[in-house]
Amino acid sequence: MPEPYRSLLVHDRDMTPTLEAHYGCEIHIEVWGRERRGEAYYREVVLRLDHDQRPVEFGANHVHLARFDPEVRRLILDEYLPLGHILKMRGVPHVGRPLAYLRIESDDLINRAFRLRGRHTLYGRRNTLRDLSGRPLSDIIEILPPVDGTNLRNL
Repeated sequence: MPEPYRSLLVHDRDMTPTLEAHYGCEIHIEVWGRERRGEAYYREVVLRLDHDQRPVEFGANHVHLARFDPEVRRLILDEYLPLGHILKMRGVPHVGRPLAYLRIESDDLINRAFRLRGRHTLYGRRNTLRDLSGRPLSDIIEILPPVDGTNLRNL
């Protein structure tokens, strides 16, 4: 995996603080799809920089709501802050366990999310966040846009 993707993806930290440090800006989410089945909450999101709305990640995750206290659940379901930001802000103990690293070709959905034209090789990972007992808190697919901004449309 080429840099800077290796530095941004190959670690066991949460992606949100990693991306916030990389871009020097806080991040919020834009929800593209959601479904809730009992305490299972699924969503597709685009993470955007607060200062210019630039997309910096596409994520699809399954959140195990029952494993969070009511305030953390409320913040998750408010659908503004990324999960990693919430966990850090609320001091929720957890560990990341990346299961696979991905190299994919962008499709129409990803191109819309990242405001791309044409096909691009993109990088990502499949990660599971677990509590300290080893129970999954969230299963996540995280895909990054071209970091150099190649072929980005005007905002």
